[in-house]
Amino acid sequence: MRISRSFLVALTLLGLLHVYIGVRLLPALPLGVPGRAIGVLLLGASCLLIPIGLMARSMQDRSNAAQRLVLTALISMGLFSSLFVFTLLRDVALLIAALFTSAVATNHIQALTAWTVVGMAVFATLIGYINARRVARVVNIDVPIANLPAALHGFSIAQITDIHVGPTIRRNYVERIVAAVNGLEADVIAITGDLVDGTVIELAAHVQPLAQLRAKYGAYFVTGNHEYYSGERAWTNELRRLGLRVLMNEHVVLDHNDAKLLLAGVPDYGAHHFDPVNRSDPAAALAHAPADVGAKILLAHQPRSAPAAAAAGFDLQLSGHTHGGQFWPWNYFVRLQQPFTAGLDRLDSLWIYTSRGTGYWGPPKRFGAPSEITRIRLVVAGSQSTA
Repeated sequence: MRISRSFLVALTLLGLLHVYIGVRLLPALPLGVPGRAIGVLLLGASCLLIPIGLMARSMQDRSNAAQRLVLTALISMGLFSSLFVFTLLRDVALLIAALFTSAVATNHIQALTAWTVVGMAVFATLIGYINARRVARVVNIDVPIANLPAALHGFSIAQITDIHVGPTIRRNYVERIVAAVNGLEADVIAITGDLVDGTVIELAAHVQPLAQLRAKYGAYFVTGNHEYYSGERAWTNELRRLGLRVLMNEHVVLDHNDAKLLLAGVPDYGAHHFDPVNRSDPAAALAHAPADVGAKILLAHQPRSAPAAAAAGFDLQLSGHTHGGQFWPWNYFVRLQQPFTAGLDRLDSLWIYTSRGTGYWGPPKRFGAPSEITRIRLVVAGSQSTA
């Protein structure tokens, strides 16, 4: 197997960051020589395990032992992330404190701050694991729509997104999500992309519970970037077989209490890089739409679709992709790539709701960015109550 230069650079950087953590923490901890040796071994194991987690999607061995190894590798990745961040923050804090007092140089302060870093990293990883593996909580959002017909007041959409069925998210996880969503008895179910991390052959059995989704007007799906990494055409065919309606620059008109609601969907914002035919186009999704619809809703995986959606005249865009940062402090960096991170935002006359996601990607870790199943209600402007 040929290893790319960029992968070697990444491995080198990963190794250097582990060395940095070891150099900054281990000498400060009162562990003695045996304890420090164990610390070096644990850091070395982390450095070896993390690449296994990064390559999990391409691993051919799907045995239980291999699955446990991948899970351990991904937990190690999450722990390493927190260790690095807290070690860096410790060094910054000690540097600032050293400008005002020499007490920070004492063994007691050095040991106390080093133990604090280790404790906080373990705590964040443990709590993050529990949060990631539980069934996502339901978040209720009311969206006020200008000139909404009274007949559409209370129309509900259950949104799930970014489940990432793959190495550590399997059938039982999906079954619990389906049960929770069906319990909402929504008018429509919307799945806004990044459902899978793997091929249909590998994951079809784990996605199959989605066939049990139930809503008055059905379940709808739009592609995310990870569908294109995993074989988009095969997956859209499989999801159609399961009974989901896949929206690719197209719309449906739903008749609800003698009022019309337009629900449209576009492929992922970057889909054209994989298939030019799948270029995301909110305006095209409205082609031949009737003029008398009471609300126009767009399903678009990435919040970056919002400017085009606003220009096309949509009232509401439902998105995912960001995971809300998934775990601290990466939620602060999402804005470098996306205009919105999580929650309800406004762009001109367009409302954008960005879900934090229903599953997780990579490390099974949710810390400061809880997963969610979202129940969205359309309400007449001036009558909303967001919970």
